[in-house]
Parts: sequence; structure tokens; C-alpha cells
Amino acid sequence: MDERARRLSDLLHEAGEVHHVVYRITDGADDDWASFYADWLIDHSELPEALGGAPTRSHLVHELVESERAFAAAAPPARWEDFYADRIVARFG
Repeated sequence: MDERARRLSDLLHEAGEVHHVVYRITDGADDDWASFYADWLIDHSELPEALGGAPTRSHLVHELVESERAFAAAAPPARWEDFYADRIVARFG
């Protein structure tokens, strides 16, 4: 995992914490979670700086959803944040 992926992993973790606070009434349940994460990552985090530019919102939503599917299928030993970060950096970095 390179430095950009580590930084992005930290941002994904932070986004998850913010999401859980915002959706505390539903215990974090949100069928449109990827849109929330994409909005937060692009507009309220250092993601654009980490990647050298902001991906389009729709492309990031798509990558988040595909990362979730791939993570579930692979069941890797890594944290989800690390897995997603590697994929996002590979696609957008």
C-alpha cells in the first residue's frame, strides 16, 4: 500500500465515522451510502489533494459500490478501508 492509499484509507475511515453519526438513528443503515461517501470525500475531505484531482461523483460512487462487491466476494484479511483505498488509487490516482 503506497502513501496515497494509506491517506485515502484514513479518509475512508473518517467518512465511515461521519456517516455513522449522521445516520445514528438508523444505526448507520443507508441504502445510498455510496452517494454520501462520495459527496463527503469530494467536498469535505482531502481526497482531491490525495489523488491530484477530484474524480467525478458518479465515477466515485460506482467505484465504491464495486469495491463493496469485490470486498464481499474476496473476503480479504485487510480492513475494508485499505481494500477500497487500493482500488480507488488504482483507478483514479
